[in-house]
Amino acid sequence: MSGEQTVRIDQGAVGDPQSAAVGRRALSVVVAGGGTAGHIEPALALADAVRRLRPDAQVTALGTERGLENRLVPARGYPLELIPPVPMPRKASPELLKLPLKVRESVKQTRDVLDRVGAHVVVGFGGYVSLPAYLAARGRVPIVVHEANARAGLANKVGAKFADRVLAATPDSGLTGAQTIGIPLRESITRLDRWALRAQARAHFGLHPHAPVILVFGGSQGARTLNVAFSGAAEALGRAGIGVLHAHGPKNTIAVQQVPGAPAYTAVPYLERMDLAYAAADLVVCRSGAMTVAEVSAVGLPAVFVPLPHGNGEQALNAQPVVSAGGARLVADEQLTTQRVIDEVLPLARDAQRLQEMSRATLGTGHREADHVLAQIVLEVAGQ
Repeated sequence: MSGEQTVRIDQGAVGDPQSAAVGRRALSVVVAGGGTAGHIEPALALADAVRRLRPDAQVTALGTERGLENRLVPARGYPLELIPPVPMPRKASPELLKLPLKVRESVKQTRDVLDRVGAHVVVGFGGYVSLPAYLAARGRVPIVVHEANARAGLANKVGAKFADRVLAATPDSGLTGAQTIGIPLRESITRLDRWALRAQARAHFGLHPHAPVILVFGGSQGARTLNVAFSGAAEALGRAGIGVLHAHGPKNTIAVQQVPGAPAYTAVPYLERMDLAYAAADLVVCRSGAMTVAEVSAVGLPAVFVPLPHGNGEQALNAQPVVSAGGARLVADEQLTTQRVIDEVLPLARDAQRLQEMSRATLGTGHREADHVLAQIVLEVAGQ
């Protein structure tokens, strides 16, 4: 009797869900989004959402030995499989001639991983590990592509050509037929109540409990432009009664002029608790990577975005919807000087009514449910 029951369940019998789960192989999802936090964090947010829907699911992350995923993925409790990266040369060079061999070896190792974990679906978020993941899965394992940037990268353009579903954070990403769902974010961000955590957050960073606070950061490695402009304005900000929480990057240092009796200018190498950083702040000045824009919008934090001046201009495009809605201002990298901070950012930080208006505007551009929406699509594509 027990053997017959197992056969019927494996063939998709209906009935008690718990009994059905006994007979089916646990869902195996492989996420590919290594390299930078902008690729890794959406992948991990999806992993968390899949686990909430299917606690028995196995989620495996692909990465490279040099990527930030080596720190972030294990810390979140997911297994990490390392494969050779496939960086695309931007111009003709000897490296371009070696590319076919690099791709072949990376695809081979990725297929080994997919076979070993019994992957039901591969979900790619762009970056160096996504291209071999798409090529390894093609014709073998269903593929879901998610594009976080306003302008799609090469890996996702390739993957989208044979993916089962294509999703994007914003319209007009350059991926034909993409469904716009926003960017998957951690629950600690999407469920953040900034006002409820405000006192705890400010105590955590040693900030004044009531003074206006500006949060400054330039990504995981910091940003020289922001570091120079704000450290130079530290005395003026202090005399104006404004506190600052400034993440300058682990490889950088800054010297600031603390004003006796003024709110603290707190400088740290890196922010481990972004939820508390957002809760502590009234205004943020930062780069406009896709992930940063999505998080700032989700928590309703007014922003001054300073796009990275390199690449194909996608950071300015990422910020544009929030700027157009009135939730943020855009300042070019070369225009963010100490004097610009004093003349423009300082008065904005002291204008409580304007900040409140900007907060309402930026909240309207966020997608707080993107992680759940994407997880449901992934389960559907996986036949689960």
